[in-house]
Amino acid sequence: MGRDFEKIKAAILRGGTSKGVYLMHNELPNDEKHREKVILSLFGSPDVRQIDGLGGADPLTSKVAIIRPSLREDADVDYTFGQVSIDKKHIDYRSNCGNISSGVGPFAIDEGIVPAVEPVTVVRIYNTNTQKIIEAEVQVEDGKSLTIGNCYIPGVPNPGARIMLNFLNSGGSKTGKTLPTGNPKDTITLENGRIIDVSIVDASTPAVFVRAFDIGLTGIETPEQIESDPERLELLEEIRATGAYMLGLVKTKKEAKLISQSVPKIIFVSPPQSYQGINGMEIAEGNINFNARAMAMGKMHKAFAVTGGICTSTASLIEGTVVNEVSEYRQGEGIKIGHPTGTMDFSIEIEYVGGQYHVTRSAVARTSRRIMDGFAYIPAKVLGNEASSAHQKKEETV
Repeated sequence: MGRDFEKIKAAILRGGTSKGVYLMHNELPNDEKHREKVILSLFGSPDVRQIDGLGGADPLTSKVAIIRPSLREDADVDYTFGQVSIDKKHIDYRSNCGNISSGVGPFAIDEGIVPAVEPVTVVRIYNTNTQKIIEAEVQVEDGKSLTIGNCYIPGVPNPGARIMLNFLNSGGSKTGKTLPTGNPKDTITLENGRIIDVSIVDASTPAVFVRAFDIGLTGIETPEQIESDPERLELLEEIRATGAYMLGLVKTKKEAKLISQSVPKIIFVSPPQSYQGINGMEIAEGNINFNARAMAMGKMHKAFAVTGGICTSTASLIEGTVVNEVSEYRQGEGIKIGHPTGTMDFSIEIEYVGGQYHVTRSAVARTSRRIMDGFAYIPAKVLGNEASSAHQKKEETV
C-alpha cells in the first residue's frame, strides 16, 4: 500500500444479532487517545455512512472488540467492548454488548489463545467494561470452533452452532447494585410537567424501563414506526437522559446524548400481545411473557441486545418494577421476550440477600460466524510511529 498506509490484523465476526470488528490488543497503540483515533479511522467515523471504513452505518454493526490473553487466574482472555459512534468522534466503553461477547470465545479458540477441547471448549472471558466474568461454551471440531449448527436466533437468517453464554454475577454491572436507586420503581417529571413511572435496573447493562402505554405506545411498534416519529424519539431520549443523570453517568441531561449514547438503554414494555415480526414471523402472545422494544444511540434495536435482555429479564423477576407489572411469567420456565424480529429466551435466577438483589445466573444461547479476516489499512499519519514500530518488530521476528 506504500508509505501512506499501515496495516493491522483484523477480523469481522457476526456475534448474535450484531456484527463487529475483532482486534488483538497488541495491534493497537497503548495510548488510549491514540488508540481511539485508530479505531475511529478503521470504522470510518465520524460519517453517517462510514463509507471510508469498516462500519456499517448502523449501531448494530459499528462495534469493536479488543481482545488479549488474560493475566487473571480466573479468566482465559480479557475483552473490551466499544460502541463506535457513527457521527461523532467518540467510542463508548461504558457497558458490554452480549451479542459481540458471543464471538469472543470462537475468536479466542480460532486465534490459538485458548486450546481447543472437543466437543465443547469453555472460554472464561473477563469483560473489562463491567469487570465481570462471562463463561462461553463453544462447540469445537478439528481444533476450530464450529459455525454450522441448528440453533436459530430471530434476527439472523441462518441457524448456527449453539454458544451458551453465562454472565456470572451480572447484577450491578456499572453501578454495583441491581437496583441503583434502591427502588423497583421511581417517578420522573418530564420537561412538559408530565409525571411517569420508570424502573432503573442494572444487570449486565443499566437500562431505564417505561410502560409503553404510559408514553402513548402499544408496545408492538416496529423500528420504522418509532424512528419516523421525531416527537416520540425526543420523548424516549429525554427519559433515557433522565436515567443517565439519575445513575450519575452524566452531570447534566444534555450530556447524555453526547458522551453516554449507549448507556443506559431505554426499553418500553407491554403485556404479551400477538404481532407480526419485521421478518414476517408471527409471534403469538401465548409464547411470550411480555413485549419489549429497546433503543440506544437514537435507534431502535431490530431484535434485542443480549445484555439488554438480561437486564429486562432480571427486571421482570423483581416485584414492583414496571416490567414485572406487565409480565405474565410462568414459574419454572425460561423468560421469553417478544421483540421486533421474534422472541428471545433467557434463564435468569435471582436472590434477595442483605437487602439487595443478586443475579446468580443469566444465560442465553447465541450463535456466531467469522465473516472475514486479514488486514485493515490505516493512514500512516493516524497509526503513528508507536504502532508502526511495533508492527515492524513483529514482521522482523516472523
